[in-house]
Amino acid sequence: MLEIGQYNRQFAYAYAARWAFDRNPLFYNFTGIGGDCTNFVSQCIFAGCCEMNYTPNTGWYYRGLNDRSPSWSGVSFFYDFITTNQGVGPFGAETAPEAIEVGDVIQLRNELDRHYHTLLVTGFAEGTFLVSAHSDDAFDRRLDSYTYEGERFIHIEGFRRYVKNEVQCFENLYQGISLP
Repeated sequence: MLEIGQYNRQFAYAYAARWAFDRNPLFYNFTGIGGDCTNFVSQCIFAGCCEMNYTPNTGWYYRGLNDRSPSWSGVSFFYDFITTNQGVGPFGAETAPEAIEVGDVIQLRNELDRHYHTLLVTGFAEGTFLVSAHSDDAFDRRLDSYTYEGERFIHIEGFRRYVKNEVQCFENLYQGISLP
């Protein structure tokens, strides 16, 4: 039976702070070949819940470069998974900017109405959000310093799991030792 766990926003934030300008050796770096932004945000969210969803094609998981779900590193696939997931792993909902917290997600949209960049919210500044990302590496960068046509806000509501030791998972992930 699945239980709902509380997403650890502090772990997601700490992971972003540690790896925003570096790369965790447990994950492939997609910079230069499509971008690493959603891969990085997925890592941050995973640090905050330590649950993956291994459902083929529609899950959210990373075992290696050639064994990962499209939602782990693809902007639109990530959105589709996180906003519809009813199984194991994180879940969330598109929301108003006022409902956003540290550890939530913002995706930017271009003039062609295509969402192209995924950012993790790591703070707040007067009139804007502070975000962290890969590809154009950033930690606590002002959202209003980006050029884009629009955005969507995704609030991570929690995650579903089978009982597990999240602290040990986080420590191993944070130190770049192992994936659970």
